[in-house]
Amino acid sequence: MSFIKRHLENAIQAQASKYPVIAVTGPRQSGKTTLLQNIFKNYEYISLEDPDNRAFAIDDPVGFLRKYNDRIILDEAQQAPTLFSYIQTIVDKSKKMGQFILSGSQNFQLLNNITQSLAGRVALFKLLPLDFEEMKSAKLLSDDYAKACINGFYPAIYDRDIDPTVFYTNYVQTYVERDVTELMNIRDTRQFRIFLGLCAARVGQLLNLNSLANECGISQPTAKAWLSILESSYIIFQLQPFYQNFNKRIVKTPKLYFYDTGLLCNILGIRDTDIFIHSPLKGNIFENLIISELYKKSEHNYLHRDYSFWRDSNGHEIDLLTQNGNVFDIFEIKSTQTIRTEHFKGLDFFNDIAQNKTGTKTLIYGGTENQERSKYSVITWRDI
Repeated sequence: MSFIKRHLENAIQAQASKYPVIAVTGPRQSGKTTLLQNIFKNYEYISLEDPDNRAFAIDDPVGFLRKYNDRIILDEAQQAPTLFSYIQTIVDKSKKMGQFILSGSQNFQLLNNITQSLAGRVALFKLLPLDFEEMKSAKLLSDDYAKACINGFYPAIYDRDIDPTVFYTNYVQTYVERDVTELMNIRDTRQFRIFLGLCAARVGQLLNLNSLANECGISQPTAKAWLSILESSYIIFQLQPFYQNFNKRIVKTPKLYFYDTGLLCNILGIRDTDIFIHSPLKGNIFENLIISELYKKSEHNYLHRDYSFWRDSNGHEIDLLTQNGNVFDIFEIKSTQTIRTEHFKGLDFFNDIAQNKTGTKTLIYGGTENQERSKYSVITWRDI
């Protein structure tokens, strides 16, 4: 398969002439190295995963940067945190734009180093697994959302024609467990695998940290720390609730989602479409598919959108909303392939309590036909 043009490429190119440092984070195997080498063809590529490079950078940062101080891609840059303050000195002196390109798959460590040393000098980007438009441009997006969910969106699956079950099983063992072991010094990964499975079983649900910890047999602080590591490694994310009251008691607990549905399905043991269709989590996984896709679109197109959900104590809910000035764009997400009047009730309820301060009201569903109704847009999942 030929290289898939990533939407993030345009945003990175636009900022490379405005900032001395470009930093790209994202999960392992999301395509960061391929993307950066494609954009910055004349740059030297150095991976700090390589033990020799890492030792050189840590033990002698001055010597390392004397050798590599211009037009360089430093992959997994968080592996040598001592470099960042030296990079600051170099770029402040040289005033060159696009001098250093950094990438990393452990968001917490990379951002911590950037905040301490490179604030104001760096343009930061996130490269997530392939989004729908990138998949469609390469004719890779299935017409069946069950199959799309199971296959997931990591480039290597399509580039190297790897069976998703094989890819995700190896991904958990090779990357997820390794990152957790490195960051938390966990010796027994069996319990962490249980924790990961419990997170998957709660996808699209309100996060109850006490319940999660108790069921896994760990303390709440440990559960919170493990959750944080999964977030910083771009495995899961939390969708925050919208806090404005509208004179109703509202839920203030976040929901849990995975960045990639293929990984989610693999952890849940959903390996074929028949199992998917009969799974009690089918609707939750479809909701995850849509919400993660909108997150990917925002990051890949450098839109900086903030998404949240809304739910009151009586069970009224909006699956997703984003504030656009003084109005709200709201979304209802349904895995069904048949549109029913009841699917719009939540949108209407929110519109009423928000005193008509809604912009677009959109139903995203599992069918194949788009509709423009008088009060709503109905969009098939492939066209969001």
